[in-house]
Amino acid sequence: QVQLVESGGGLVQPGGSLRLSCAGSGRIFSIYVMRWYRQAPGKERELVADITSGGSANYADSVKGRFSIFRANANNTVYLQMNSLKLEDTAIYYCNADLKKSRWDYTGRYWGKGTLVTVSS
Repeated sequence: QVQLVESGGGLVQPGGSLRLSCAGSGRIFSIYVMRWYRQAPGKERELVADITSGGSANYADSVKGRFSIFRANANNTVYLQMNSLKLEDTAIYYCNADLKKSRWDYTGRYWGKGTLVTVSS
């Protein structure tokens, strides 16, 4: 089985910082793209950032210049460094990865269960 487990969420004041982590475990042969999504109350889930195995990253316009995504391939882990947090960043943050469980397997998409980030004064 494959699991993606997020951590690092919590309560932070506006202007503060948090670092989220997402660790993959279980039967993993190779992870290709890793992503962070978020879903605020009453809103649809949106893509925040993604990163390839080679380190090429993309960001939503709403987080450019404030958030950074990076990964440690050896540990099957992706991080999201969030700086200058705003009230509107409050959401459940989900990790997502495209991976293979073996050399001969198809590429599947897996999700974590999410971690809550609350930005409030």
